[in-house]
Amino acid sequence: MKHRPLIISYLLLIWFAISFITNLIGPLMPIAIEDFKLSLTMAGFMPFSFFLAYGLISIPGGVLIEARGTRFTLFAAFALNVVGALAIAVVPGYASVVAGLFVIGLGMALLQVVINPLMRTAGGEQHFAFFSVMAQLVFGLASFLSPLAFKFYMQRPGVDGQPLAWLTFYWFFSAAFVLLAALNWKLPLPAVALKDDERAGSREAYLSLLRRRDVRLFFLAIVAYVGTEQSLANWMSQFLHSYHGFSATQEGAVAVSRFWGLMSLGCLVGLGLLKLLDSKRVLAIFSTLAIACLALALLGPAAVSLLAFPAAGFFLSVMFSVIFSLGLNSVSQHHGAFSGILCSGILGGAIVPLLIGILADRWGLRAGLSLVFLPLLYILSVAAWARPLVRNQTVYSAKSTPASSPPASP
Repeated sequence: MKHRPLIISYLLLIWFAISFITNLIGPLMPIAIEDFKLSLTMAGFMPFSFFLAYGLISIPGGVLIEARGTRFTLFAAFALNVVGALAIAVVPGYASVVAGLFVIGLGMALLQVVINPLMRTAGGEQHFAFFSVMAQLVFGLASFLSPLAFKFYMQRPGVDGQPLAWLTFYWFFSAAFVLLAALNWKLPLPAVALKDDERAGSREAYLSLLRRRDVRLFFLAIVAYVGTEQSLANWMSQFLHSYHGFSATQEGAVAVSRFWGLMSLGCLVGLGLLKLLDSKRVLAIFSTLAIACLALALLGPAAVSLLAFPAAGFFLSVMFSVIFSLGLNSVSQHHGAFSGILCSGILGGAIVPLLIGILADRWGLRAGLSLVFLPLLYILSVAAWARPLVRNQTVYSAKSTPASSPPASP
């Protein structure tokens, strides 16, 4: 493909934008609580609105790609992102932030649905694994840089202590998505033919899958994972400020940045471990260590808590991909529909942080965040009950598998 490097760079830029904007919510939460005088329950509606949109649009997004194509879907996503960002920037207020984050969430979900098949087509199927890993590294880099950029901007002279100074980010996001939409119009994006595992699936396929108990359990596992991830990312800065007196724009923002940075590092370590151990065992080990980190973060002294929250990100790193692969490897057909069901589980990022805010208003944020033990224990249970039809190949299983013998002569 003549313009492959340019198109791949464009798609990686979209991945960067998705991650940067999504992961600004965590360090922003304590500042929004102060600026809008919010209860913790009201603050919980910020991630709730964003990730509710993710859960609602995942399956319809696949249908839209099939009906109108990738370029139209990209335009629709960028339009939603611009409208949502401008709603926050132009009409600053709690209601507009919640509504704007919901609209941005719709756009972000559409982007994630469309750019994976577009990346496969633009890069070539033989290079898709390489470019997918590259996209994850770019996503991780943006998630690491986003809280640091927030910290740097909020500490600038003349900005530090000014209410609503963070609205500047949403003006910038609006301009960035207008630019991405213009590039979408100009770039020679390839036509995408969706593979079977990328198609939305028929109504009958969804009904067939939802009748299965293991499909429902894997859906809940994705709900549990995303709920855990977003609860820690969005509430740790507020916890560190409330219980240990750390600044939300300094130590709190750095902790969120380290959380995402260690999650990216954990993905690389996890790739190596999955070549040595069965994925169920890796999931059990990482889940147990994540539970230990959460206990230290909530119950330990200030210095321990400041380290334990980011460390939890390292052990969360492999959970999504392992749960997703165990789920898909547990069914023999309708993988596209099953992927849509699992992706809808992203709404866990809406439900769990909101429940934490409700509990925190009543019994304190430490008690609220203790709720996260439940989804982590559920994820740990996946390692016990998952029964995949195909297991991940390790270096040991590859050595023990005998070479296939030639067919017998007639």
